[in-house]
Amino acid sequence: MSTIEERLRALEAAVARLQGDAAADLEGERAVLGASPTGDADSDRFWILERLRLDHPGGAVAFAGHAPLADRETQWQWGRLTDDLLDDDWPEAASPLAALGHPVRLRLLQLVLAGTTTTSDLAEAEGLGTTGQLHHHLRTLVNAGWLASVGRGRYHVPPQRVVPLLVVVSATL
Repeated sequence: MSTIEERLRALEAAVARLQGDAAADLEGERAVLGASPTGDADSDRFWILERLRLDHPGGAVAFAGHAPLADRETQWQWGRLTDDLLDDDWPEAASPLAALGHPVRLRLLQLVLAGTTTTSDLAEAEGLGTTGQLHHHLRTLVNAGWLASVGRGRYHVPPQRVVPLLVVVSATL
């Protein structure tokens, strides 16, 4: 049997390895999210922001992304001038945002993005309620534009909604 000192040293070494792994993981994430397109380590970490500022000194908001999904890869980018966005009728956004404001609907969208696209398969997922409740949530998401019906009992997230949906979710997590 090992001594307490040996066990303590082993435990400290294990903790140090875990801390090193966590730091490496965080640094890797930062490198991916902040890396310039050239891969130059000395480049500005905010290359997207800097380009936006150069192209639109009066202010602009943009997002872009690509998402390899179960059935396709989606790419999307969007941008608006800040003044135009501030002048828009924001209450028009209430319905699409409200549709995302229910945990079952968010789970449905997550499942559909992951490849579960039929009503019958979705009904088998745990925690989504009764069949009637499921249809109510699906209808709400379709009416708000977050889902599209692509045939009898089949759904997908429209390509132009995939990246915006992922942006909204990532902004809240």
